[in-house]
Amino acid sequence: MNDVVKVMRPDQQLPVQRWLPASGRGPGLLVIQEIFGVSDYIQQRCAGFAEAGYVVYAPELYFRQGTPSFDQAAADYVQQGIAAAQKLDWQQTVADTSAALDALRAAPEVVGGVGIVGYCFGGGMGFAVAAVNAPEALVSYYGSAIPGLLDLAAQVTCPSQHHWGLSDSFFTPDVVERVERAISETNPTAEFHAYAGAGHAFDNPNPMFHHQAAADLARLRTLDFLGTHLGVS
Repeated sequence: MNDVVKVMRPDQQLPVQRWLPASGRGPGLLVIQEIFGVSDYIQQRCAGFAEAGYVVYAPELYFRQGTPSFDQAAADYVQQGIAAAQKLDWQQTVADTSAALDALRAAPEVVGGVGIVGYCFGGGMGFAVAAVNAPEALVSYYGSAIPGLLDLAAQVTCPSQHHWGLSDSFFTPDVVERVERAISETNPTAEFHAYAGAGHAFDNPNPMFHHQAAADLARLRTLDFLGTHLGVS
């Protein structure tokens, strides 16, 4: 089941796509988009998490831009996404996403804790939100903003799991080492998983990004981690 709920913001309503598990109730999971918005791919991931037993919210963070669409067949597909992301006010978007997390936590169908799963842009946004509005668990897929957010590491106290590809140009070995060290200093139970042969956005099924083996293993690890820290009733 997929529908849309609205979260009040100071200037307008934030649309949040919602998926319910078959039982109608369960732990909450906030899924944060990559630069291409709440795309078919993100919706597929949300539906999969709902099938696993979670109440899933996915805020449409480009809502002030009229929720732009992106043409995967276009030569400038990636540039389209980058341009949309660059129009966002980062702190305003942190506040929007945090408000969506609050709405999820308060939803009557949510039983138990709430977690965050973010992809690319959403991985960094999830890290920033967790620093100000702690969920019970955070999963970040190749959060490209995280290397610039390490001053927040001490504030991200929830259990966290991080995924990236060893061929990711955003996460060179020196960057990975710096990120792992900063996060582990204050969160020694944080998990880090790297995937040989996988580049940035390896979970995205678009052929220009996708790495099947890495995506499959990362999903198994994600579900296991969420099950440990949120559980499914």
